[in-house]
Amino acid sequence: MKDQISETEYNSYYKRYVDRALHKPLLKGLAEGMLETHDFFEAIPDEKHEFRYAAEKWTPKEILLHLIDTERVFAYRALHFARASQVEIKGFDQDEFAQNSNANQHSMEKLLEEYIAVRTSTVLLFNSFSETTMLRMGVASDSPLSVRAAGFIINGHEKHHIAVIKERYL
Repeated sequence: MKDQISETEYNSYYKRYVDRALHKPLLKGLAEGMLETHDFFEAIPDEKHEFRYAAEKWTPKEILLHLIDTERVFAYRALHFARASQVEIKGFDQDEFAQNSNANQHSMEKLLEEYIAVRTSTVLLFNSFSETTMLRMGVASDSPLSVRAAGFIINGHEKHHIAVIKERYL
């Protein structure tokens, strides 16, 4: 499968995430990202786990759970588009998800355990898709989305948030 994808496979809002992920084949990026992201969050000092650089901004724990939640949503979209035709899925409100996540009530260790479980499942899911399946399309949040674009978005979205944490939290 070629590593470049068409911008018609996803909403232009996600271009910043896709661009961060296209330097590696999808499955390799997801697998390596799992280790990189785990090690990154594990290395955040304890006193920064619930730090906010400004009022109403998410803490690193909330960001990690946001990554987990978003990965679940995009993996579900990919699964649904891979298995069914003419699918349309409504969007989700990431701020509402974060507000109701209770992320700061969990240890970083627990959140990382959950992250590894979700990413392992995502890697296995995408590994099960054929090249033809990866090209299947659906509609999510009123925009076209291919199965493979969902995977690249998962990978690039996580890289985006790690860059934000490095810049504003550490």
